[in-house]
Amino acid sequence: MTVTFEVTVTWGVEGGAMTQAVRVLLADDHPPLRLGLRVLLDRQPDIAVVAEAENGEEALEKILALQPDVAVLDCRLPGLSGPAVAQEIQRRGLPVHVLALSAYDCDRYLAEMWEAGACGYLLKEEPLEHIASAIQQVARGESLWTASQIQRIQRYRETEARWSQLTEREREVLKWMAQGLSNKEIARELGLTVRTVDFHVGNILQKLGVVSRLEAVLWAKEHGFL
Repeated sequence: MTVTFEVTVTWGVEGGAMTQAVRVLLADDHPPLRLGLRVLLDRQPDIAVVAEAENGEEALEKILALQPDVAVLDCRLPGLSGPAVAQEIQRRGLPVHVLALSAYDCDRYLAEMWEAGACGYLLKEEPLEHIASAIQQVARGESLWTASQIQRIQRYRETEARWSQLTEREREVLKWMAQGLSNKEIARELGLTVRTVDFHVGNILQKLGVVSRLEAVLWAKEHGFL
């Protein structure tokens, strides 16, 4: 099967001079949101939506074929995720700027999109006019990352580094701890000696930088690991 794409070049008027419109791809698996955003952007004289995609593979295929100025990517696209698509754009050195658009104010998504080279991260609850303005800024190569977002990314990476120190067995023990089991009960569930479980619990507290079982459980829940 042969897939073809129609390439549209749109021009706007700025200061009496003709300027080429910003070419945009919208990738989101919610048709109503794509429609609403497209209707708004189509009203902008200097923005042209050249393609839409409902999953990551389709988004990447159209990005490769059309090379839009800006790709607006949902973080949780079916198939290839938004960060995975952005990483592929970066890996291939494509001249496509990425703007992340997500329903989730999530530190992990912030960090993944930052590392994948996105120029900014907006929430879907933002006014549509704000999103349109952000697309124009991103097309000019401007960064929309705020100091607050960068701080959150740094904190998330520090948190992730702590969690990565735990072995699979230690994470398993911590999950049982979160269910309120004592070391003796955990030992029975896992077929281990109480002394071995005591050893694992001690390692968990040390690696997470906490001083009690309760603190370890609360830390893991707070950061979304349980």
